[in-house]
Amino acid sequence: MVKPAPKPAATHRVRGVCPHDCPDTCALTVTVSDGRVLKVAGAADHAPTAGVLCTKVAFYPERIYHPDRLLHPLRRVGPKGPGARFERISWEEALTSIAERLRRIAAESSAESIVPYSYAGNSGLLGYGSMDRRFFHRLGAAQLDRTICASAGAMGYRATIGASIGFDPENVVDARLILLWGTNSIVSNLHFWRLVQEAKRRGARLIAIDPCRTASVDKCDQHIALLPGTDSALALGMMHVLIRDDLLDHDYILHHTLGFEALRERALAYPPERVAAICGLHTAEVENLAHAYGTIRPTAIRTNYGINRTAGGGMALRTVSCLPALTGAWRDPAGGVLLSTSGNYPVNEAALERPDLMPKPAPRTINMSRIGHDLLHAQPPIKALFVYNSNPVAVAPQAGEVVRGIARDDLFTVVHDLFQTDTADYADLLLPATSHMEQLDIHKSYGHLHLQVNQPAIAPLGEALPNTELFRRLARRMGFSEACFTDSDDDLCRQAFDWDDPRLAGLSWEKLKADGHARLNLPRGAAPFAQGGFPTPSGKCEFSSDMLARAGLDPLPDFIAPREWRQSALAARFPLALITPPARNFLNTSFANSPRFLAQEKSPSVLIHPVDAATRGITDDHTVRIFNERGEFHARAVISDRVRPGVVMATSIWWRKLSPDGRNCNEVTSQELTDMGGGATFYDCLVEIASRDEGPGGAATSPA
Repeated sequence: MVKPAPKPAATHRVRGVCPHDCPDTCALTVTVSDGRVLKVAGAADHAPTAGVLCTKVAFYPERIYHPDRLLHPLRRVGPKGPGARFERISWEEALTSIAERLRRIAAESSAESIVPYSYAGNSGLLGYGSMDRRFFHRLGAAQLDRTICASAGAMGYRATIGASIGFDPENVVDARLILLWGTNSIVSNLHFWRLVQEAKRRGARLIAIDPCRTASVDKCDQHIALLPGTDSALALGMMHVLIRDDLLDHDYILHHTLGFEALRERALAYPPERVAAICGLHTAEVENLAHAYGTIRPTAIRTNYGINRTAGGGMALRTVSCLPALTGAWRDPAGGVLLSTSGNYPVNEAALERPDLMPKPAPRTINMSRIGHDLLHAQPPIKALFVYNSNPVAVAPQAGEVVRGIARDDLFTVVHDLFQTDTADYADLLLPATSHMEQLDIHKSYGHLHLQVNQPAIAPLGEALPNTELFRRLARRMGFSEACFTDSDDDLCRQAFDWDDPRLAGLSWEKLKADGHARLNLPRGAAPFAQGGFPTPSGKCEFSSDMLARAGLDPLPDFIAPREWRQSALAARFPLALITPPARNFLNTSFANSPRFLAQEKSPSVLIHPVDAATRGITDDHTVRIFNERGEFHARAVISDRVRPGVVMATSIWWRKLSPDGRNCNEVTSQELTDMGGGATFYDCLVEIASRDEGPGGAATSPA
């Protein structure tokens, strides 16, 4: 008897959103068959995504079904660190153990000795910060200052513009001059790059301002290869020329800015000759850039957070963001500056996070960029670390201190993740997290103006839980009786925005959930500050900021030299400036355990200019030591003029355990903080490079 052919599996499509820390926040169409994700594509009906995805997300099923995916709660057996072993336990055991330990620490020390550590491993509003914040606020745990990426630049920009608002990215196609200032858009903002290319086809001139010749630079008309950390000096030099040669919009300055006369005096102290010497440029480059900026309309500056990762990072973003008000570039819909669009969204953070649950006085604050130092030296000592949406052993600066701190025998560490990361190797309890394909969430963006809903495409794999359900269950186990701990994910989405705000006119959670995505109710083709109306205290673009003055900071734009440059003895020993931008196939440490992407990245590498390589006797593919007083890591030397002399570049961020020497670039980065915003200074880092066979001082070691 012939058996009937099996029925074809039912296939359907689900709307999703990429949750990774990228401005593009792509809309996804997820194809599912028999409860399994078959394919992930860009949503064609979402204007910013337009059916296009980066390679990383296009292969997302490989991440979901990775053989190393965590599927059950685990308890460590044996010592902490690389090679750590775990045994399976039940959720009942895990939750009971966590609750008992947190109660004991709170009673014997204080709840402030418990530190949550998270960032944007999931950028959905629920996954990033909702039920978790409620839990730690109610517990009275230490607050975490989430500074590792954007806090310095955001503060500098806010002091000038008033909020994270700029030109509408969709308008950039009409710009005639685009400055890509400290952004490698092909790697970190792909869908904006598509718009830039359309502008170029329409005749726009593209100028890249970047210490390295990136993939984006290759497609631009000009490259300004300044030294790392000198962006504010270049902007001041441009201001000098604009003022000297009267390339100003005097009417705009008069009616829509504050503090021009003081700024004028400051800028005139930065003539092009001085600026060229600071930035490592030719004087003509400064002059010509300023003249182009002052004479071409519309002119758009797209900047990014790379320039905020030095000692003067906040001032750098502040100074660059002053430029459009001098020339009146804000009058044009395709003019102005854009750092982030996130300030356009009426997010109701208080409703999501419930800071009112915190005890009074409020618990202490731990800066995440100094977690290594604080794990070793904070008083009172940190007794428990709860990590989710992050991988601090790999991503936090000065990794040697982070490792020493997290390896403490008396530190209770819980990690909630999809994989056994470098940080998970030090966990006492390791909890399985869902991917975004397995959970509901709602999204804003920092690269476009659309709200989106991520619908779960499949059931959670194994016993994995989303952040929201994990902290719901922990709240019950801790006996927290407040009604907010019973809110469902649907409730949280409904609470995430102020739906009565005019920018959400005609929208509700129910309508958005049904439609999948919607643009904010902001006029298309409009210039946000054509008639002023900045969201600053004065309503003007503030060249002089009372907010900064009250904080004890310089109220005017200025150049703050990289911290390590200022130490002449240190600079003599370590003469190379190291920057560590993202690898094309990684996103921080997400995707950095994918066999596909590891094969494409090959191995940790460091780009070094031929002159610097020859001086040190380094050849292509030579394994070298990159080192300073904080530590060292090994990488494959790539001799290239894509970096300028005196600058070296190591793309990031490799998992330590997947690197040949068990370390990565954050062995040498610093825990010192930025001028404002308490940000990390990853790119304020001087190093030396030598053969792997040479000793710490550069001398060859004797063979064993």
